[in-house]
This record gives sequence, structure tokens and C-alpha cells, in this order.
Amino acid sequence: MDAATATVVRRIAALPRDWPRAGSFQPWVFERLIHHAGERPVRASAETGTGRSTLLFSHLSARHLVFTKDDRGAGDSLADVQASDLLRREAVEFVLGPTQETLPSHCFADPLQLVLIDGPHAFPCPQLEYHFLAPHLETDGLLVVDDLHLRSVNDLFRFLRADAMFRLLEVAKTTAFFRRTEAPAPDPSADGWWLQRYNQRRWPPPAGLSPLETLKALVRRRSPFD
Repeated sequence: MDAATATVVRRIAALPRDWPRAGSFQPWVFERLIHHAGERPVRASAETGTGRSTLLFSHLSARHLVFTKDDRGAGDSLADVQASDLLRREAVEFVLGPTQETLPSHCFADPLQLVLIDGPHAFPCPQLEYHFLAPHLETDGLLVVDDLHLRSVNDLFRFLRADAMFRLLEVAKTTAFFRRTEAPAPDPSADGWWLQRYNQRRWPPPAGLSPLETLKALVRRRSPFD
């Protein structure tokens, strides 16, 4: 990070805790975001939701995609971000609309080195965002997941923590930082649930049983999520 960028990043970090009006990272968590996001060069990045992270990524990334709703009159995060003199506008593309609709149809021109999932939190929105963004995150890229205290997001966190595709770097308050490993991504057109560590750890199939007997045995077990 050059001196000019470092100065701008310090100004972003010094914004009031209640900026933007719809909420943002706490100062200590934002410091960790700066640390992890600045460890490697970022040519292309993406986030769901918008806030101080958008300002930061506009200076750390050559091309940054922001998938967010136009919330004018209901928090005004987007208006605050777009009006900020700390936004490097030429580096940012805003894709407006519900992420459930915009992500599946978006054509990603380049691999991503940085992804932040911080959009709608109702189940299964975080999982859908992961599904459509993760295939574009290249090896050694950074994946950030915010609001782990919400069960819908925590479900995704527990999956990622167990998955071979990701290595957990740190949990800062309610924000998790993962590094993409070299493990191959699953075939998106197949199932293969039994190959995922998350399922192996929670539902190991009893040995020597038929598929029907295995299903009955799993149904009889108490769910670890109860």
C-alpha cells in the first residue's frame, strides 16, 4: 500500500462509528479487514451490501463490484457511500437490486481475489451469495463473512470452517476471515454431499448399512442443530 492510499485508508477508518447510517464494521473489526485485505494485491473484488468496506475496497482493488439494494429512505447506506469523497468512483461498479436476483445473472469478467458477504441475512440469502460468488474466488483469495452472531450466517460459517476449500484465518468479533485453499471446487451440476467435510463430521454414515437403513439411522439421531 503506497503512502497516498494509506492516508485515505486511515481517513476511512476514522469515520464515525455510526457511518453509514445503516451500520458498519466496528473500528477494531475494520482494522482487521484492512490488515487481511491489504496482505495481497487485489485486481478484482466483490461485496454484498455497502458501507465503509466499499470505500476501502475502492482503494485496494483495481475493480470492485458492489451488489446492493437502493436503500434510499431506509437507512441510506448507498447514498452515503456514493456521496463520500473517500470513494474512488472509477474503480467501483454498483449492481443494484436484491442479490438473490442480481448475482445469478451477473457475468463476472475476472477472477476475484477478495469477496465480502454482508448482504441480506435472512436464510438462505448468505448461502446463495456464497454459492454464486465462491466459484469466482481464486486460490489464495480472501473470503470475509460478517454477522456470525445471526444463525443463518453462522450456519454458513460452520460449513466454511469445516470445508477443505477454505482455511480460517481469524474471527474478529462477529466477522470471519478465510483464505481460499487449492482444494478443488465441487462440480456445480452434481450433488456429492458425502464428500463435504461439513456433512462427514456431522452425519457420518454407519458402515455396512444399505442406503435405506442409513437414512433411517440418520433420521433417528438427534440433530446437532437443535
